[in-house]
Amino acid sequence: MSRYDSRSTDPTSYRDRRSDSGIGASTGYGGSVGSSSSRGDYDGAELPRKLDLDGLTHFEKNFYRESPAVAAMSEEEVDEYRLRREITVEGRDIPKPVKSFDDIGFPDYVLQEVTKAGFVEPTPIQSQGWPMALKGRDLIGIAETGSGKTLAYLLPAIVHVNAQPILAPGDGPIVLILAPTRELAVQIQQEATKFGASSKIKNTCIYGGVPKGPQVRDLQKGVEIVIATPGRLIDMLESNHTNLRRVTYLVLDEADRMLDMGFDPQIRKIVNQIRPDRQTLYWSATWPKEVEQLARKFLYNPYKVIIGSPDLKANHAIRQYVDIVSENQKYNKLVKLLEDIMDGSRILIFMDTKKGCDHVTRQLRMDGWPALSIHGDKSQAERDWVLSEFKSGKSPIMTATDVAARGLDVKDIKYVINYDFPGSLEDYVHRIGRTGRAGAKGTAYTFFTAANARFAKELITVLEEAGQKVSPELATMGRGAPPPPSGHGGFRDRGRGYGGGRTWS
Repeated sequence: MSRYDSRSTDPTSYRDRRSDSGIGASTGYGGSVGSSSSRGDYDGAELPRKLDLDGLTHFEKNFYRESPAVAAMSEEEVDEYRLRREITVEGRDIPKPVKSFDDIGFPDYVLQEVTKAGFVEPTPIQSQGWPMALKGRDLIGIAETGSGKTLAYLLPAIVHVNAQPILAPGDGPIVLILAPTRELAVQIQQEATKFGASSKIKNTCIYGGVPKGPQVRDLQKGVEIVIATPGRLIDMLESNHTNLRRVTYLVLDEADRMLDMGFDPQIRKIVNQIRPDRQTLYWSATWPKEVEQLARKFLYNPYKVIIGSPDLKANHAIRQYVDIVSENQKYNKLVKLLEDIMDGSRILIFMDTKKGCDHVTRQLRMDGWPALSIHGDKSQAERDWVLSEFKSGKSPIMTATDVAARGLDVKDIKYVINYDFPGSLEDYVHRIGRTGRAGAKGTAYTFFTAANARFAKELITVLEEAGQKVSPELATMGRGAPPPPSGHGGFRDRGRGYGGGRTWS
């Protein structure tokens, strides 16, 4: 029996929610279950305002019990393990990492799902993040997409839910997960359904672009976990279809992407409706100043765990090629590249704008290429259909705006093409990271114009760190010189194993 599994051993431990109704109304946060635990400061930042927790019922959030095997690890062993798995930690009273699923002691029914999914050992973010999350403290996790971070917060969320009073009529969720895009939200829901089913934990996914009716019905029936994009959630809150009074476990996933998409005001509006002594887990692939500022606003005395280098770097399993082109050369260059590499594999092409995405897709289809597009103006039904066609290989070419840059879980994309260079190097790394996943090799091609010259120096740094060749033309731009005349460059030295070795210039 798991040391966290109080739900299955003592059903009387669940307080009757009906006796809690109305509590907390005077605090401004609402809520019925809470903790009177105090919070410290965040990295020396100004202390948060005094928490008014009068009348809020205590809730459980520290569930961690160190296993004998973990307790026996010496500090030298811990340091060696973190160094080997590229784990960097910050904070007070940091728990030791766990090396196996048995060490963490999840309920048997959760571990059965983990085993069924084929996992052999925890990923680095899970190894260190699970003990941190189970201790009930706030957590900042910096890890790239595909690192296993979804389960790093979902499995502790299941433990958290199982320790709280059952939902009463009219109650909102206990766990709230905010995500930047519909696609990522749906993928999180799939994992929540898979791993929460054995606990009879209900969830729903709240996002725009689809009818509200089914989502409203789910909320009215009562769900323990809500996965939501910010805009639709605010709509549901303002329409009184749900409330955040019960939320004691808050997750912000891909916080950097949410800020890139302009969700800062919506996030603040949502979080201000959640009691301040909640547990908050804040996930980001990068750590720019804006992300850190938001974390300082919402988190107190957090742990911080970084997987890999905190410096921006690309997956070393991805070959990166950069071609210096003019804007009017792009389409012809794209067609030549497709002629060279097209072998039935999935090819993902990124554009900056929805209009450009549709225009290039139409051109490709007119020229006989099996292309479909996905972007924010498409209905959810159409986006789902396009993704299905792409995943099945019926349409092996998909053009996309950055809505697909993160959270898109297609495991066998062989090529990524940056038709337009993105607005930041972080987005470049995330775009090309759609290939080379789960140990596979991948290739990324990028069109780079004079208008992108301000990114040349940073791009060269990313290329060099990954052991990629830097063309003389790009090196010249990185030194601040004007770009070479149109027509230079090309994906030379690209032929090893691709397209029979033809050059492209």
